[in-house]
Amino acid sequence: MIVFQKEPYSDEEIYRELCPLIRTWFKGKFGEFALPQRYAILNIHRGENTLISAPTGSGKTLTAFLSILNELIKLSEKNSLEDKIYCLYISPLKALNNDIEKNLNEPLREITEIANRDLGIRVMVRTGDTPSSRKSSMLKKPPHILITTPETFSIILNAPKFREFLKDVKWVIVDEIHALAENKRGVHLTLSLERLQDLAGRFTRIALSATVSPLEEIAKFLVGYENGESRDCKIVDVQFIKKLDLKVMTPVPNLMNTTHKELQDSLYKLLHELISEHKTTLIFTNTRSGTESVVHNLKTNFPQYYGENIGAHHSSLSREHRIDMENRLKDGKLKCVVSSTSLELGIDIGYIDLVILLGSPKSVARALQRVGRSGHKLHDIAKGRIVVMDRDDLVECSVLLKDGLEGRIDRIHIPDNALDVLAQQIYGIAIEGVQNIDNVYYLVKRSYCFRNLDIYDYENVLKYLSGEYVDLEQRNVYAKIWINRDKRVMGKRCKMARVLYSTNIGTIPDESFVQVKIGDQAIGKIDEGFLERMKREDIFVLGGRTYQFKYARGQTVQVVSAAGRVPTIPSWFSEQLPLSFDLALEIGRFRRFVGEKLSLGEKKAEVLKFINEYLYVDENSANSIYEYMKEQYLYAKIPTDKKVVIEFYRGFGDKKYVIFHTLFGRRVNDALSRAVAYVISKREKRDTMISLTDNGFYISAGEKKIQALQAFDDLKAVNLREILIRAVEKTEVLARRFRHCATRSLMILRTYKGHRKSVGRQQIGSRILLNFVSKFHDFPILKEARREVLEDLMDIGHATEIMDKIKNGEIRIETISTEIPSPFALNMIARGYMDVLKMEDRMEFIKRMHEAILMRISKKG
Repeated sequence: MIVFQKEPYSDEEIYRELCPLIRTWFKGKFGEFALPQRYAILNIHRGENTLISAPTGSGKTLTAFLSILNELIKLSEKNSLEDKIYCLYISPLKALNNDIEKNLNEPLREITEIANRDLGIRVMVRTGDTPSSRKSSMLKKPPHILITTPETFSIILNAPKFREFLKDVKWVIVDEIHALAENKRGVHLTLSLERLQDLAGRFTRIALSATVSPLEEIAKFLVGYENGESRDCKIVDVQFIKKLDLKVMTPVPNLMNTTHKELQDSLYKLLHELISEHKTTLIFTNTRSGTESVVHNLKTNFPQYYGENIGAHHSSLSREHRIDMENRLKDGKLKCVVSSTSLELGIDIGYIDLVILLGSPKSVARALQRVGRSGHKLHDIAKGRIVVMDRDDLVECSVLLKDGLEGRIDRIHIPDNALDVLAQQIYGIAIEGVQNIDNVYYLVKRSYCFRNLDIYDYENVLKYLSGEYVDLEQRNVYAKIWINRDKRVMGKRCKMARVLYSTNIGTIPDESFVQVKIGDQAIGKIDEGFLERMKREDIFVLGGRTYQFKYARGQTVQVVSAAGRVPTIPSWFSEQLPLSFDLALEIGRFRRFVGEKLSLGEKKAEVLKFINEYLYVDENSANSIYEYMKEQYLYAKIPTDKKVVIEFYRGFGDKKYVIFHTLFGRRVNDALSRAVAYVISKREKRDTMISLTDNGFYISAGEKKIQALQAFDDLKAVNLREILIRAVEKTEVLARRFRHCATRSLMILRTYKGHRKSVGRQQIGSRILLNFVSKFHDFPILKEARREVLEDLMDIGHATEIMDKIKNGEIRIETISTEIPSPFALNMIARGYMDVLKMEDRMEFIKRMHEAILMRISKKG
């Protein structure tokens, strides 16, 4: 049963259960227990599975470890400590692991001084970076607390000597569980935990999480299932013990009546003022390019103030540079650090008194996680400022701020039935020794992520692993296991199985940039995420010039020049974070409330009063939001959570656009736009161009008229999945995701006999395999690639829900025709249609269109 811990325990109750050494040390160091500790320490002490959700700096790490240290010290005092692992600590970040080792060795040193003797408790880190000599020393003297990553945990489960030390594990701590649950690293971990349970028997599962929802699902993800029912878990939710000081800010009073230069100058002036008023500021930009740009511009605009006291931190920078930034932050040597997303997770970065979010973080949970990096101590105020640069962002961030302050968190998406991960883990299980096929199936179904696994899919994965798709051997994909169907047993096939497994384990795909060429001439590079969006004949911008995509082979893209032609793919797409579905609905709901007031003829003062009462915004922001909504209402119609507006816009050169105002987030819009475009291409035998944002998408076929509304009507919830499967069948997105799935399932070996296969060779191999396996019905790895595209990259679940609501009338469709894009469509058109222009020209385009809209509205009276 999953239950919330409703009442905290008293300090006296907790102290009573602690041994004298821990009690003396804790009283001397802290005096009293923090709130997470009051709720959780005794539960962990009693061996109860526990999920702790609390902000950064609230003491949750010590909460997890205190009972464990208590028990290890008691064993040490009885001279009963054995050479085995009692506790596993698993985190997604190697950097976080090193922090934890330091943070555990410090109290152990202090307790040793109080005891005046060596306690003999060993804490060690083992990751992919751990030297071989250190790994060897662990075989002689294993740690009592092992700190590791999900991938290394899987490797040691299959290491014959080391796994012996895991046979009596009593506690497993999963840190930053929210960062694992939403991707395949988490899926992989849930199976590893079930394998550990078969090896070690029942152990206490403890998870630490920042802001996440729904906590009940995360708890089930942690503890897994037994006999079809979730195991017991207690949830400790102390999310809002830190006070929040959050504001949305705009660099200029009026976001429309400004030039690009004025906006940029005001932005950096505002950033400089905020940084100057605080000791240390952390700025999140959402993209790596944005991070570099902010650091460069602050240094250029204020050279006398910024030099070595500001730095950048993102995933494309070297590990040495990132560690240097983190250390300088801890030591208080940096006034400001600018990050993409890489500092979101809980590595110790010292004292931060302000977090600035430059642009929308796209989800309430992410906003609170980022802002939670400020306020080093438990009772400090977490201070955040969200700086917005356009009116869409202003509305989005104002609603996000309301949800954050009122405790409404968007729901996390946890992948289900990932067959590529399943194949990898079954191979690992077979390597342990001869296994009963049915027992392995029941082990797999104990994982939350595979609780609904169909026996048909399971058997298909076994067919692939055992070489029953015999033609695959022609493509160097060999059987990995043997199966005796009569006896229902299986085992590993190859003597090198353990080496192959340990050198190819994991779920994080190899990523790289793709070379763009015209013939043999290199033009530049694009990242693979950008390539995912492309289809044949698409036009995109690179280095300020337009090119038409022809085909991709390996890690090379062939293009031809398309000078003067309008891009069909916006170049900013691939790095953007998607708006969460829940937050999108909240924004639509707010739009509906304002629209209702405008339709009732309420005066400006009354609508402004509502905006000020509903949102936490200043006077300038409230006025900008009011003007934005009023312009859309007077000129067109306001799309909401209950109303989809389809806008037929005729642009320059008689180009026709059908704009779907579907405010459901980019993942839903990706699904809907691809499905509509596919129906049009089949019905009208023509290609269309698509551009999408979180707020909607448009479809165009140049000067030709397209029946987009009829195509949208043809979509039904019941046929959406089938249409999308056909729509992505020959696309780059499926080819790329199939490569990822093929490497996870060990169809493609990244490392063989000490040689690493390049991403380019992986891609070529995966394309050959993709063409080959397409002829097999329900080949599991191709089925998984399709599922990943539709459910993880896109959001077919919520897209289906939207189509259902349209069918039953909960969401209605209304149409409008415009010669100037409506206010809500301006950014969408400008970002896609005007991608070839510089930012200042794009802003000028939006400004001119806006002025034309105001003139039309005034003519209407």
